Amino acid sequence: MSTDDKNRAIAAAILPLVGGAENIDSVAHCMTRLRLGLRDRSLVQDEALKALPSVMGVVEDDTYQIVLGPGTVARVTPEFEALVAEAPVAEAPVAEASVAEAPHSAHTAEQLADRGAALKAARKAKNATPFKLLLRRIASIFVPLIPALIGCGIIAGLNGLLINFGRLPGVTPALAAIASGFMALIAVFVGYNTAKEFGGTPILGGAVASIIVFAGVAKIEVFGQTLSPGQGGVLGALGAAVLAVYVEKWCRRWVPEALDVLVTPTLTVLISGLVTVFGLMYAAGEVSQAIGDFADWLLANAGAGAGFVLGGLFLPLVMLGLHQALIPIHTTLIEQQGYTVLLPILAMAGAGQVGAAMAVYLKLPRNGSIRRTIRSALPAGFLGVGEPLIYGVSLPLGRPFVTACIGGAFGGGFVGLFNMLSAKVGSTAIGPSGWALFPLLDGNKPLGETVAIYAGGLLVGYLAGFVATYFFGFSKDLLTEFDVDTETEPTPAAAPATGPGPEPVTAKV
Repeated sequence: MSTDDKNRAIAAAILPLVGGAENIDSVAHCMTRLRLGLRDRSLVQDEALKALPSVMGVVEDDTYQIVLGPGTVARVTPEFEALVAEAPVAEAPVAEASVAEAPHSAHTAEQLADRGAALKAARKAKNATPFKLLLRRIASIFVPLIPALIGCGIIAGLNGLLINFGRLPGVTPALAAIASGFMALIAVFVGYNTAKEFGGTPILGGAVASIIVFAGVAKIEVFGQTLSPGQGGVLGALGAAVLAVYVEKWCRRWVPEALDVLVTPTLTVLISGLVTVFGLMYAAGEVSQAIGDFADWLLANAGAGAGFVLGGLFLPLVMLGLHQALIPIHTTLIEQQGYTVLLPILAMAGAGQVGAAMAVYLKLPRNGSIRRTIRSALPAGFLGVGEPLIYGVSLPLGRPFVTACIGGAFGGGFVGLFNMLSAKVGSTAIGPSGWALFPLLDGNKPLGETVAIYAGGLLVGYLAGFVATYFFGFSKDLLTEFDVDTETEPTPAAAPATGPGPEPVTAKV
């Protein structure tokens, strides 16, 4: 089977299990997930969907999200969109065959999944606050930019290597232009996505945000200072586009329909543009500079402690949805310094999770079900995709989630310590973590030293997560409950009456 046929088969297997084409309202994807807007949630066959070999887990949030993993999701999504557009009905038997061939979860693995689902449901209920909904909107603005950030970041790293080794001098200027072009205009893309997310006309949001990067602003003086192109960066673009949306909506209410096509876009760009030039660019520039200065000061003066806290708290931040507030900060640091020093530290949370999972594997030698889950999820965990390990293993067990956080704390402290020693470790893009972050590493030291520090942090995170989980992650009762032979499925009479529970879910790390 060719790659295209395989991806189409995956899409065909998923479609009938989410209610068919008529149940799909919207289709999108991020780094690892196929995100579906559903008309009727009750039509989704959760258990059959999770049993598909290609599905790593599901997340029910503002959209129904199917975890397929990096790379796979980008290839499956166009095939899925094509099937929805064609509204096929013949693919259902394919899905049924795939489900029939997929191994069913053992009893104790289902118990863990039910516990994880309950925890996820409780978190979701708490997350439906105006502040956290705002953070989700901000994430929706920046997440579509991640592929370009990754691609340009890797090209920038490759260009740096060629320059350092004196190779291909005729090509490196072109590579520099390719790598830098997107970052030079990122404010425009942020403005476009912001207007789209807040219900305005996207192109007007992009038009207002483009003022920030226009070279001509260097002729404008505000508060006694001459503006510089790019001043305010993504924060200024975000504010400018939000303002444009409100001005546009105000115009739609008051401008006569006959004049709307002329007056509304003119007033939107004019009013929002003037406020951007004479206020937002200056204010956002000051805030952006303060963010960069504070990050540098914090890691230079309290790097080990700050890294320990950030690495240890990142998984709980993910559970609360607060990690989305860091996305504009990462992007601002990348604009200013060429890399974000926060991401390599936060990535240590995934290392602690991997170490904890390996300890669970050894502590439960008789539980074939959970061990199989860990074996299948560890490769993705090493690459920074931690959903199956978190909601399928550590969080439902309880203590292993805490000890995974401890592993992340020690890994973050290790990387933060070297920041105190003037060795910055940064990432030129956001999104990947774990081993997938290696091609994006950058800093103020030679690349080999930067890579070594990050690799050392991962090893510390693995080891600390493993040791903490192995020695402190299990109570006697927990071992008694889960270190059981699951190779033979319990009969209904012998199975504990757990009752119906919510569907298992996973969460992005």
